[in-house]
Amino acid sequence: MAQHKSAIQQWRRSLRRNAVNRQNKSSLRKQIKKLREAIQNNDNEGAQQLLPATFSLIDKSIKKGTLHENTGNRYKSRLSRQIELISSPPSK
Repeated sequence: MAQHKSAIQQWRRSLRRNAVNRQNKSSLRKQIKKLREAIQNNDNEGAQQLLPATFSLIDKSIKKGTLHENTGNRYKSRLSRQIELISSPPSK
């Protein structure tokens, strides 16, 4: 355990940031899970409604530093591509 006052303050700050990041990641995972369930059930309308909220959460997580930018972009790309697959009619 650190002995210096500044080190102790930094340790407490890291615990608070860890809790915030954990909460942000948890809410993001729940939102992505809801969207993936809608995609799995071929619920195009429900998925289209959940998509903007999910993208917003991903962008906020990137901005807060919880997610890396490329990871967030990958999530958005894959989710939007999956929604396109269920929304477009099968080609003949």
